Amino acid sequence: MIEPTARGSPMQPLRWTIKSTYRLAEALRKQGYQVSATSVRRLLAAMGYSLQANRKTREGEQHPDRDGQFRHIAERVAARKKRGEPALSVDTKKKEVLGNLKNAGQTYRPKGQPEKVKTHDFPDPKLGKAIPYGVYDIHGNEAGVSVGISHDTAEFAVAAIRRWWKKLGRKRYGRAKRLLVTADSGGSTVRAAGCGRSSCRSGPTRRD
Repeated sequence: MIEPTARGSPMQPLRWTIKSTYRLAEALRKQGYQVSATSVRRLLAAMGYSLQANRKTREGEQHPDRDGQFRHIAERVAARKKRGEPALSVDTKKKEVLGNLKNAGQTYRPKGQPEKVKTHDFPDPKLGKAIPYGVYDIHGNEAGVSVGISHDTAEFAVAAIRRWWKKLGRKRYGRAKRLLVTADSGGSTVRAAGCGRSSCRSGPTRRD
């Protein structure tokens, strides 16, 4: 009754549901269970759910078919898992300007001798930016990250997914004939493949 109306990052253990404990208890009682909203609240806590306050992160009105879209995605992911085929979540992560620049971290150094960096964080046209592109295996809870050093193009996105398949996916889904990719509708995701070039380096990472 919670899925797929439960929300939260697939890579984080913290989850929440948009259904109230009273509605969940009422639905359970219709199925013949004797349960109260308090018991439902304890069960949700045991499953890793917690009360969450609203956060201002969205603009504009919510699309009327938003829940239907997410239910459709959830069904497609479940179908791929049942068939032993991969379902991926892909996205470009925060881009970083390359060079000897100031960052928020700290390191131990002799007193009065901080690391000297550039005064301004202007991009260096010769070094460019580091562009991390994550390819997350929803079933296996495993990801590969490719780091581009030129542009976030559709060609780079396709290369990152291909690299994930060669490095990680083929070992687990060697017999798969279909691949489900979930992504937002911006940037390299929606551009036509082959519209640019991007040199990249990559390496497998795991999220437990």
